[in-house]
Amino acid sequence: MPSHLSADHPAAQPPGRGSVDALISQTRRLKGEVDAVRRDTHADGSDPQERWQRALYDLALHQLNDIHAHLAQLRDGPPPVPAAPEPAGGRSVPTPPRHGSLLSRVGSAEWNLLTDEASWSGELYQILGRDPATAPLTLDELPSLVLDEDRVRLTAMVTHCLVDAQPIDGEFRVVRPDGEVRTVHMMGEPVLDADGGTASMWAVLRDVSELRRSQKAVSESRDSLQRDRHRAQTEHRLAVELQEAVLPPWRGALRLPHRGPQALDLAAHCLPSSDGALVGGDWYDALELPDGQTLLSVGDLTGHGVSVTSGMAMLLGALRGMAMAGTAPGQLLSLLNQLLDATVQPALGSAVCCRYRPETRTLTWAQAGHPAPLLFRDGTGRRLRAPQGVLLGATPAAAFEEVHETLEVGDLILLHTDGLESGHAAGVTESANRLLDLAPRLREARTAQDCVRLVVEECAASERQDDACVLVARVTA
Repeated sequence: MPSHLSADHPAAQPPGRGSVDALISQTRRLKGEVDAVRRDTHADGSDPQERWQRALYDLALHQLNDIHAHLAQLRDGPPPVPAAPEPAGGRSVPTPPRHGSLLSRVGSAEWNLLTDEASWSGELYQILGRDPATAPLTLDELPSLVLDEDRVRLTAMVTHCLVDAQPIDGEFRVVRPDGEVRTVHMMGEPVLDADGGTASMWAVLRDVSELRRSQKAVSESRDSLQRDRHRAQTEHRLAVELQEAVLPPWRGALRLPHRGPQALDLAAHCLPSSDGALVGGDWYDALELPDGQTLLSVGDLTGHGVSVTSGMAMLLGALRGMAMAGTAPGQLLSLLNQLLDATVQPALGSAVCCRYRPETRTLTWAQAGHPAPLLFRDGTGRRLRAPQGVLLGATPAAAFEEVHETLEVGDLILLHTDGLESGHAAGVTESANRLLDLAPRLREARTAQDCVRLVVEECAASERQDDACVLVARVTA
């Protein structure tokens, strides 16, 4: 059996899962064969050659167990982590550091209790970092190499062997002359005299420092992954709760509280991303204003997670407050742009803001880098002409143009965020055309909620990298 395998050897490339399974099977079979030979080896303690052979069999089984465990880790990989918001600060999951050999040299020693003499193999001198020209340490001197907190353990191991005449198997840490701390695995057994008394103790020692360091790194990485997973789940839950607390409820038609006979039938819906793990800054809103007009808006703050959702809540709160004060759509977007530019963590966002005046059925709207609303009338649909407007947060002095559209009873206005689309230029046009093709079916729908349901059914099968919102307003009077 090789005594040294290098993790940096050119041939040590990650094999496929099938190859790893084959190696695991071979390792398991070899363990059985070694154990069978070991059981057939009988040593009464008098023959040093037999003792050495049996000790090597024991160490071989330890090595094979370690190899089996590492192969299982290689096959199974780290614990699964679902798609989740980006870690705070862009931190990546830590990678276990690479070390040298996981299977290192083995040394042997024998301590004669009658003469107080000791003999060490050359390998043991290398493991303990001692000069081979110096005398080997006696059992009484050996604890001087051991860390204070491990000396009690070593003493108990030796006492158990010498007093109870039982084999020992354990680990302790030693400090080499250069100050380096190494972990040593010792397997020992008593050598009995003719009267059954303990005459000496014989042991083999293996340096398992790299193996234990590797196992610790794997354990710490697993713990770190689990902490990141828990953090991601917590952040996702908080983002969803914040989004649901801020946005109007979409399970049913949107109700404007103080309106008598409604001029608009309203409904909205949020669609999660395809994997359901990313919560972004998308919003929709319908707000009854003091002058009898209705504010309709949709928007999207770039990014994902709690910080983005809280930023969206800030923008939506500012939008509502300024709209209640009578601010027109173009000026409202200009002020939101200045607000976003002045935040501690600058971000980009897009939005559409509309004011609907029921007396004249006039829709006045402005946009900031956002898809234009779609107008459906008499079974056909078209995109409204988009006024000038850049992304929110792109430039401090941006101006936003307003346009006016006169609506008719039965008209349907559809506002949506770009999460409905693939994100590419061709995808924007294709997605809008797909929605416009729904015009005949939307004409037959009885309510705004029915219209939203059609849109959701149409878009539900699409692969969405982001979440999305859709808002439908139907002119009823």
